[in-house]
Amino acid sequence: MKTGRKKVFAVLVIVILIAAWFVSLFGIGDKVGNLGKQLKYGLDINGGVYVLLEADTKETGTDLTQIMNQTKSVLENRVNAMGISEAAVSIEGTNRIRVEMPGVENAEEAIEQIGRTAQLQFFLADGTLALTGDGISDSQIATDTNNGGYKITIDFTAEGSDLFADATGKAVTGEIQPTMTDEDGSLVDSRAIVICLDDEVISAPTVHEKINSRSCEITRPGGFSETEASGLSALIRGGALPANLTEINSSVQTATIGANALTLSVKAGAIGLALVLILMLVVYGVLGFVADIALLLYIQLVLWIMVGMGSVLTLPGIAGIILSIGMAVDSNVIIFTRIREEIGKGKSVRVAVDMGYRAALSTVVDAQTTTLVAAFVLYLFGTTSVKGFALTLMIGTVMSVITAVFITQLFVGLLADSEKFGTPAMFGLKEDGTAKILGKQFGFHFIRNRKKFYAISACVIIIGMGFALFRGFNYGIDFTGGTMMQIEMGQEVDINEVKDAIADYDLNPTIVYASDNHSQIIIRTIKDLKSADRTAVVNTLQEKYGFDDKDVLASEEFGPTVGKDLRQNAIKSILIAAVVMLIYIRFRFKTWKYGLAAVAGLAHDVMVTLSLYAIFRITINNPFIAGILTVVGYSINDTIVVFDRIRENSKFFKRKQNEELIDTSVNQTLTRSIMTSLTTLVVMIPLFVMASSELRAFLIPLMIGVFVGTYSSVFLCSPLFYELTRKENLSKYAEMQEKASRDRKRNSRRRENDGIVK
Repeated sequence: MKTGRKKVFAVLVIVILIAAWFVSLFGIGDKVGNLGKQLKYGLDINGGVYVLLEADTKETGTDLTQIMNQTKSVLENRVNAMGISEAAVSIEGTNRIRVEMPGVENAEEAIEQIGRTAQLQFFLADGTLALTGDGISDSQIATDTNNGGYKITIDFTAEGSDLFADATGKAVTGEIQPTMTDEDGSLVDSRAIVICLDDEVISAPTVHEKINSRSCEITRPGGFSETEASGLSALIRGGALPANLTEINSSVQTATIGANALTLSVKAGAIGLALVLILMLVVYGVLGFVADIALLLYIQLVLWIMVGMGSVLTLPGIAGIILSIGMAVDSNVIIFTRIREEIGKGKSVRVAVDMGYRAALSTVVDAQTTTLVAAFVLYLFGTTSVKGFALTLMIGTVMSVITAVFITQLFVGLLADSEKFGTPAMFGLKEDGTAKILGKQFGFHFIRNRKKFYAISACVIIIGMGFALFRGFNYGIDFTGGTMMQIEMGQEVDINEVKDAIADYDLNPTIVYASDNHSQIIIRTIKDLKSADRTAVVNTLQEKYGFDDKDVLASEEFGPTVGKDLRQNAIKSILIAAVVMLIYIRFRFKTWKYGLAAVAGLAHDVMVTLSLYAIFRITINNPFIAGILTVVGYSINDTIVVFDRIRENSKFFKRKQNEELIDTSVNQTLTRSIMTSLTTLVVMIPLFVMASSELRAFLIPLMIGVFVGTYSSVFLCSPLFYELTRKENLSKYAEMQEKASRDRKRNSRRRENDGIVK
């Protein structure tokens, strides 16, 4: 692209960036709200109730799928009838349904309302009950050959068939005086059989003859559409649900605590972002300014894409955005490092920019693709809160590549074309071609000292597993099953008095303060108290301390089976992510050795993280799973950058032994590893200090993962790759030595022959 066009595009990008930030902060009058108003927020921010229900059924396969779909339809009808806006009903796994109800405060009433058995009833036009859902055995759809479209078929039990025959015999006479109304509010036909679900009319077909059989059909002129027929059929089947629903996980969150967490998270994120922007300016000079432009645009793209997709922003999602900022910086750091290296080799700035970009592009794509794999697996197998984290991480990863490849390249190209800014000094380099900051050329012997690193890792893992074996892990209630309640008591309270007040419930609770003035407490127990039981505990405390219902800030219950499923999903996710990454690395690097070394590093990172959790008794909970998988993604990202340099150098330094080649490659990428880890931590630390305990649960494994992932990529994965290729390299080296020996002998004979001729 010519310089003139680059300038036009650059100006356009700046204008769009300024406009986007203005709209995000202030909106446009009354027509377009600011970003805060445009985004949809999860229950952990807006408040509300969610409940996870498990179907008690022995059905499997397609029969189970049918049961769950009809149950979902019934529950959707219920929450809609309750007038709950933006309620969501979704099937989770194979036999569970999650219901989210924003803004609901009375959890017990809401859960009782949606969890009761569906009431399907058939009436005559005058309101006389003809039969109930117990008389229905099945309902399906079929092609309507007479009218076109689809029809609904209903199968009756023996008793239901008799009742329906009696009802249709009365209805077909047309002598019944209608009193019931249909879905539109009009009186039904005198010959109608009115079908109601939970006292709501869902259909009112008319009878043309007495039906004295075990089945009937509902048709209409022109036929039903497939969607209409399927929906009505599912609702009719729902009247005879073969499975009871059991509450296994529920949560109540007030809007107050969520809003406070959101405010603190935004402030902490802004501080972290500002620190990263400053750090990039200090280390990379005018290149850092370009990175800052790309980063500010990147944030706008991520947030407005979420608005466009209708995605729900949760507190874990905010953690995902914060982490992806560090990944976006990494793409720029990789590019800038390669450009600086080319300038250091004596190339002009313009040539260095072109060559640096070409060299860095494959590394950026490979590194971010592996992170995307981890996020995608996390999204597939995670719970709702983890999905929010994974979604923002996926969007952020894709946008980081786009902004780095296109936006950063556009502005860096303009700088290279400029006489004033296209100088090594402006790119943060000294006259000798080394960086002004972090410009020291490392010469550490990683391979020679590899056994020391093996020993350090082995010691940490052995000690950690020893703690885990003899003391066990500190599992949270979402793994063990149990209940948590957070209450604002309205006064300073004594924890022992609170325990005495609820002693009759035999909870054996752990109670801690949640505020500096000791008026807010968190009660935890390993007993999984259902909504009614939690209400009873709260009522007892209300009688003693006099707080209101709104002062129950949050309550959550986990059934004992939830933790087992979480552990299984975590193991499954890690294994699937590792296999997919192994295949991808094999495809990109043309050998399994790189992939095996990288996956071995992942296993090390997971084991070390678990060991640190065991040693320091850090709580293992649902966010820990997201953290572990992100550790996997971050670690493989770092490893890929190092391996990419090893692969590249092996093409140009064929006569170097593996030890020297690997040491050189790791040292060349060490500055980038330091900068990426530093910027990622800089973003997370303010969030860790200022944000809520839920976000801290996500950030602890991420911060551990940044450290452990960087360590393994630099000190372990490359030495492991050396071990895998050592024999191959030795044989090649011996072959080269033998060839060199033959060449020396051949040259010696030639010299002797030359002497004889002379």
